[in-house]
Formats: sequence, C-alpha cells, structure tokens
Amino acid sequence: MKKDIHPDYHTITVKMTDGTEYQTRSTWGKEGDVMTLEIDPTAHPAWTGGTGRMLDAGGQVAKFNKRFGGLTLKR
Repeated sequence: MKKDIHPDYHTITVKMTDGTEYQTRSTWGKEGDVMTLEIDPTAHPAWTGGTGRMLDAGGQVAKFNKRFGGLTLKR
C-alpha cells in the first residue's frame, strides 16, 4: 500500500437530534470533533414509518412520453 495517500482515520463523536451521543471512527473532521446531525434514524420519517406520501409531480412519465414519445431509432 502506498504511504501518505490515505486520509486520517480517527475517533469522533456523533450527536443525534435527541441529544444522545456515540463515538465512531471517521475521516470527517479532526480527532475529537463532534458531528451534530440535523436528521437521524431516530427522528426522520423515512426510518420511523412516518406519514409522508410519495407524490407524482404532474405525471412525470406521461410528461416524458408526451415530449419524447415520437423519437425512435431508425435502422
């Protein structure tokens, strides 16, 4: 392995939105830095099964087909 090409791998503290903290190793920041999360698995609906809905913004597939439906590959 080549020397001096890899980033520094060190211990940081990750602080969740509910205030809990844990230590992990990362290349982010410097040794001992605290990464404060704005969104984390304990609060975000994607992980907690929230009531968010998937919306089709104006029929994107229909819009694509209307715009490019006449294009074909000619042989």
